Amino acid sequence: MFRDGSGRTLADYPRPSVAVDTALLTLDRSLGLVVLEVRRPTGRGWALPGTFLHEHERLADAVNRSLWDKAHIRGLRPRQLQVFDAPGRDDRGWVLSVAHIQVVHASRLEDRFHDSTRLVPVTQPGRLPFDHAEIAKSAVHNIRSRYSDEPDPDHLLGDSFTLRELRLAHEAVMGRELQRDTFRRTMEPRLVATGETTAGGRGRPAEVFRRAAAES
Repeated sequence: MFRDGSGRTLADYPRPSVAVDTALLTLDRSLGLVVLEVRRPTGRGWALPGTFLHEHERLADAVNRSLWDKAHIRGLRPRQLQVFDAPGRDDRGWVLSVAHIQVVHASRLEDRFHDSTRLVPVTQPGRLPFDHAEIAKSAVHNIRSRYSDEPDPDHLLGDSFTLRELRLAHEAVMGRELQRDTFRRTMEPRLVATGETTAGGRGRPAEVFRRAAAES
């Protein structure tokens, strides 16, 4: 059995409980950038979907379990965002949360539990328990930094789109209007023209683009 220099084993040290919490973000046509929340088991209030890590369980497996059990969502692969470890963050005891994030197209959430989940604007998450509001805030900062100079890296749009569609998606993510010429200059080097244009509708047909392949 392992013992450290003071003769103690790992079991002799206090150990925190470990939780996982997930900020699942998407775009809503009327609400803009939204985050998924689940009704708390007590029936009082809302929270980000999360759970405690089981013995010998991988973090990713705990995340997937929580999304399925709490929201009826599966098939996602959230990535680690940040560890939240403030000593008093959870009034139930010493709990570390390994926060995760994923940004998905709204269609990936169609089968969620609609009676015990909701999508709310990231600017108005409501009164969340623990530090879930900080987790959501960190997730929003993360996605906005990624969308500052990359064309829709999370594929909220399809594989092809007009520059206007791209700008509107980025404005929804950023939560503000973007200067059109500056946006075009930033994005065009990262786009490839498909040779197609939009058909129908008012005004001139718009050129259709796709994302340029990432350099190896």
